[in-house]
Amino acid sequence: LAGSPRQLPMGPRLPGLRARQHPDLTAPPAPVSDRLRYLVLAVLAIDGVLSALMAIFFLPLRIGSVPFPISALLSGAINALLVWVALQWTSNPRVAALPVWAWLLTVLVFTFGGPGEDIVFGGAGIMEYAAVVLIALGAVPPAWLLMRPPEVGASGSVTDSRPR
Repeated sequence: LAGSPRQLPMGPRLPGLRARQHPDLTAPPAPVSDRLRYLVLAVLAIDGVLSALMAIFFLPLRIGSVPFPISALLSGAINALLVWVALQWTSNPRVAALPVWAWLLTVLVFTFGGPGEDIVFGGAGIMEYAAVVLIALGAVPPAWLLMRPPEVGASGSVTDSRPR
């Protein structure tokens, strides 16, 4: 323990009173209610759906006659940010992947034809592969964030660098 050998032991010395000093000299974090955690994760999943809608409808963006899929790149960055925030609220990577799963489900729904056989993904040339480009650029960054291995610290111990 920290301190001099003559220091009184820490802990519940007086019955009925809680200890005033913590072994690490920091206050314990305030507990977060499960309802708030579920609410934040649900909002992140909705943000994943909105990210997918933005990416899908701006994917045919062109500069002159050249396709410019900037929305897929932005969606990948947004999805990585959503996963990072989800990792702040849960330590389980499977739960933190909820925004990406919502994003993938939304993209999957839009690959099918609509009521008038309207399609969102399609076109000539490179736009034939628009769905593949969108999935690759939108899902790889958050997948990398979720699957990166723990880093080895300077002392040789394995430390998980993912935010918690």
